[in-house]
Amino acid sequence: MTVIHHLRVHRSDENLVREGQLAWHIAEVAADPVEVDADVVDMIINRVIDNAAVAAASLTRAPVSAARQQALDHAVSVGGSGATVFGCALDRRTSPEWAAWANGVAVRELDYHDTFLAADYSHPGDNIPPILAVAQHVGADGAALVRGLATGYEIQIDLVRAICLHKHKIDHVAHLGPSAAAGIGTLLGLDVETIYQAVGQALHTTTATRQSRKGEISTWKAHAPAFAGKMAVEAVDRAMRGETSPSPIYEGEDGVIAWMLDGPDASYEVPLPGEGEPKRGILDSYTKEHSAEYQAQAWIDLARKLHGEHPELLDPANVESIVLHTSHHTHYVIGSGANDPQKYDPKASRETLDHSIPYIFAVALQDGGWHHVDSYTPERAGREDTVALWNKITTAEDEEWTRRYHSENPDEKAFGGRVEIRLTNGETIVDEIAVADAHPLGARPFAREDYVRKFRLLAEPVLAADEIERFLDLAERLPELTPEEVQQLTIVADFGVLAAAPAPKGLF
Repeated sequence: MTVIHHLRVHRSDENLVREGQLAWHIAEVAADPVEVDADVVDMIINRVIDNAAVAAASLTRAPVSAARQQALDHAVSVGGSGATVFGCALDRRTSPEWAAWANGVAVRELDYHDTFLAADYSHPGDNIPPILAVAQHVGADGAALVRGLATGYEIQIDLVRAICLHKHKIDHVAHLGPSAAAGIGTLLGLDVETIYQAVGQALHTTTATRQSRKGEISTWKAHAPAFAGKMAVEAVDRAMRGETSPSPIYEGEDGVIAWMLDGPDASYEVPLPGEGEPKRGILDSYTKEHSAEYQAQAWIDLARKLHGEHPELLDPANVESIVLHTSHHTHYVIGSGANDPQKYDPKASRETLDHSIPYIFAVALQDGGWHHVDSYTPERAGREDTVALWNKITTAEDEEWTRRYHSENPDEKAFGGRVEIRLTNGETIVDEIAVADAHPLGARPFAREDYVRKFRLLAEPVLAADEIERFLDLAERLPELTPEEVQQLTIVADFGVLAAAPAPKGLF
């Protein structure tokens, strides 16, 4: 049975005991040796495939190349076998924290993997790189890896359900440090005390502002979750050596809640699995069919529908205005409510265009679909008719869509909205969509064959055919993998692919 933990700020003289702290409760969940349900195992396999797919598509991009070179410039740690780096040969290893870094950037670069949205938002698949890196380094088997991943997903999703970071302009990876540390704790079978210390340090070192997702969005957007994963690995290492961390990290009068979140009078209700309760949080998350911010997924699907039904919309001369009535989050984060001029700038970075729903809707409407590369090229963004249509698109917050966005009822929770299009001839077109087609409640929910198809689509340009089959065979047997097979759970680029990628030099 789910246990609700009441979370508030405590004065120092209240002497909040460890057993009453959220970090301790997280550690208790991580240390609970409950078996992983079969449907959860199946979804973990899906997400391992999903992560490899989006990593494959980003192997030659500059931020990924930079992170990979940083990792490869560090030797394998002496205390284990090291971990693999996406794209590199199986025998090319680095230390686990640097593998978590390089692979985390590869997974996040295209913003194309899974998502969970509630009080805050997250990409829980970011837990996979650090937990997998440690599993490879220590020689864990597939069953242990599955248990660790189930915990990582559970803790991040439970924190996201209850604690909003973004309204205080704190980057959402602050929930990832603790979840990855907890997942590594489960993987290694650590005791509650050790995991508790690791969670505390992981949170303390991964709180940062949201400027990385504001204005002219930089390449740090992909590095931020990788940094959180790297910090989680280091936090576990330090805790295993008997070192302690700031406490109480959440509840202290100078802690995260008091000074970074809702302040000294704040309170939250955080749901966590009770003792012996399976960790099923991953089943409430969902992946992306399109390489764009999750709130754009449903709008892309609606745009491609309108493309087929109303070809007159492709010509901006026929359109007077397009208003997307949507949730508070969509309006203010990726819509015109953000008041970011860059969201209408044809020369904006890919990261910025990915967070511009006016741009995304315009391109998807004209093209009848979305492509992870072609839809973001400078040539595509600068096309005259696209810029004209783009500048006619605005967003507006709708209270009902905001309510549905925050609803705890999965049957009515929605991430879309209603579009109202005024044509120059005086006609009006109105349509709406609640969830993306690939959502569990959407028109075409993603299943195993869809994850495999996505992997093949993104991997075929950079992986040899036999390498694609090798990886899929391992991933689909995940819980039965031997330690040796876990160490091969990566993707190796085809000959010449990485050689053609940037290889920047730095300090290391």
